[in-house]
Amino acid sequence: MDNHKDRILRGTAMGGKIRAFAVRTTNLVEELRRRHDTFPVVTAALGRTVSAAAMMGNMLKGKERLSIQVRGDGPIGLIAAEANAHGEVRGYVNNPHVELTNIRPGKMDVAAAVGTTGYIHVIKDFGLKEPYRGSIPIISGELAEDFTYYFAVSEQTNSAVSLGVLVSPDYTVANAGGFIIQLLPGVTDDEITELERALSQIPPVTTLLEEGLELEDILRRILPDVTILEETEVHFHCDCSHERVERALISMGREELEQMIREDRKAEVTCHFCNEAYTYDEDQLKSVLERAKS
Repeated sequence: MDNHKDRILRGTAMGGKIRAFAVRTTNLVEELRRRHDTFPVVTAALGRTVSAAAMMGNMLKGKERLSIQVRGDGPIGLIAAEANAHGEVRGYVNNPHVELTNIRPGKMDVAAAVGTTGYIHVIKDFGLKEPYRGSIPIISGELAEDFTYYFAVSEQTNSAVSLGVLVSPDYTVANAGGFIIQLLPGVTDDEITELERALSQIPPVTTLLEEGLELEDILRRILPDVTILEETEVHFHCDCSHERVERALISMGREELEQMIREDRKAEVTCHFCNEAYTYDEDQLKSVLERAKS
């Protein structure tokens, strides 16, 4: 694990006409790599997705939460991530063991792993009856461009999104992170030109992190007058528990529970998000069945 803390910065610039987010997720992505045993190109795809989720979670308030599903036609299958306003993030993929030839040394072919056809679904739970759902077609599979497109189409906000994961030769995560710069009403054409020039000259976020730049430095390179409003620590958090798994078993219905007791005499339920396994022996299943009957 890296000694630096994973964190998100939220700030504004150009007199409040631009809002900015920057995140470092190195430890989070390494934790996910370790839990899910992801191969490098999968680590990169999952890492980019959870980095975006962490920053989008930071746009929420209180108990609001969001989930992202990337459903491309590549060999990874589903990439899922969840985040909230408190920097708690989790994620998983359908197929962690994808191996592809690099585009060039050090440049993984994330788009080939994710797929270039499919959809990205963003579901935001604001605590209302119905969650907000936004969906966009995948336009590149590299993910940063796809999230840029999501903000433009689903949230009508012009944004610049950068996401990156650097994987070491031993498959561990050297660094990971990203930034989102969003234009708010009132920004002038000259200010947009100035921002575009800064963005065109900035190296990949992994290069900047590798050079030892802090998140504040990265934002200042793009927005010299940025004001940091808030810093939030980011960490892996999964809220699975015996109680939740038991509710899932009960929801299967009495017949299926009875069949499980009769045929298997035990059950093992593994959480997709953290790979934690919950085992129930015959007696425990019988008590779950009793609760299902009541």
